[in-house]
Amino acid sequence: MKLILKENVDKLGDVGEVVDVKDGYGRNYLIPQGKAVMASKGALKAIEEVKRQAEKKIELNLEAAKELAEKIAETPVTIPVTSGEEGRIHGTVTTSQIADALKEKGIEVDRRKIELNEDVKALGEYNATVNLLNDISANLKIWVVKKAES
Repeated sequence: MKLILKENVDKLGDVGEVVDVKDGYGRNYLIPQGKAVMASKGALKAIEEVKRQAEKKIELNLEAAKELAEKIAETPVTIPVTSGEEGRIHGTVTTSQIADALKEKGIEVDRRKIELNEDVKALGEYNATVNLLNDISANLKIWVVKKAES
């Protein structure tokens, strides 16, 4: 009996796979549990369409991530902080502050995707890595400057 899996089944296959099982296993377990459907021509076409749309969506996300990476690499961020003598700052610059500075420039990035290459404890220029997708990341230049006193 040929079935299309609707969810992952251990030792059998993953979602969308067409599997060949014994009649009893398919009729008495997989189909009643909603884990599989009969592999008819219509069902096979529907699965192919879903796979095609999923691939297209992944491709669009990939292109958007590449564009965002380029935009981030071209956009340096300036973070004003209070500092003491010799350029040492009070506290440290966090990924939340960097994400907020990027947001002010129109770039939305989750703070958890920002990796600082070193602790920011003094005024100066720093680099961070923004991980967007699996293998797409961008280098971000950060300027830590003394906050203007009013």
